[in-house]
Amino acid sequence: MIRAAITGVGAYIPEDILTNEELSKIVDTTDEWIMSRVGIKERHVLGKGKGTSTMGTEAVKELLKKTNTKPEEVEAIIFATTTPDFIFPSTAAITAEACGMKNALGFDIQAACSGFLYALEIGSNFVKSGKYRKVVVVAGDKMTAITNYKDRTTCPLFGDAVGAVMLEPTNEEAGVMDSLLHVDGVGIPHLHMRGGGSVYPASYETVDNDMHYVYQEGQVVFKHAVSRMADASVKIMERNHLAKDDVAWFVPHQANIRIIEAVGNRMGLPAEKVMVNIQKYGNTSAGTIPVCLYEWESRLKKGDNIILAAFGAGFTWGAVYLKWAY
Repeated sequence: MIRAAITGVGAYIPEDILTNEELSKIVDTTDEWIMSRVGIKERHVLGKGKGTSTMGTEAVKELLKKTNTKPEEVEAIIFATTTPDFIFPSTAAITAEACGMKNALGFDIQAACSGFLYALEIGSNFVKSGKYRKVVVVAGDKMTAITNYKDRTTCPLFGDAVGAVMLEPTNEEAGVMDSLLHVDGVGIPHLHMRGGGSVYPASYETVDNDMHYVYQEGQVVFKHAVSRMADASVKIMERNHLAKDDVAWFVPHQANIRIIEAVGNRMGLPAEKVMVNIQKYGNTSAGTIPVCLYEWESRLKKGDNIILAAFGAGFTWGAVYLKWAY
């Protein structure tokens, strides 16, 4: 049986940092207030005039170097992002051109903070089909571009980053073992950005009414995120006969430290098995999970059972069971 294995991880995090102290000079907030509610200390910010593809290009270039892959060997590039450089062309196309990929198909997908899991599902099935041998999955966002710095409840949450993984076929008991992904439009009123699409294209009215920024009802989103991430994670463990002691790592979407802790507790996992870097980067949307894998890469061992879980606008959510391949 052919499976898709992750054979390398790359990432790009911008150098510029916005701390809670600096944020408190922009909006009415404090370091204590932010840390106690979401657990974020600082976030990284990509400068003006640069788009998500800027980060994606650097992440992919590192990935190609680490996996000793020539750009022309890549057969597909899938970019999960909510903040594309443009409505068209795709961020995947811009990234592929910047990296010298000339033999690949490429496209963007939009599943908000669950984007990496969705793109991983698509990419792994490309590989499992037997037609594609090198698939690059890129995920991340320039969330600061759609953050309203007049809204004290949402502006501390978001940062910028992109991660990328290489998927290649394996006949070993490794790679993407199982997935469980969902979408439910019940969440649309509670988490969205109304301006900029075909319903409300950019106009003086949409700009004046702050319609080009993230709108989130925190309590509603929190409740759904905890229950649905936990349910998906527990279910994927059960159907793959994984006890809590069998799981080496849990990699949750980094949206809120209280969500992360609640889901980990539901799964019965100790804190030392849960990857957490939200304090350094904030919520980078689709980028959080691959950036975690990138930071923990040196600690991962071949055969490690890893559960990935995410929740995002849509609502979209799910879990992936991954067996580390190197």
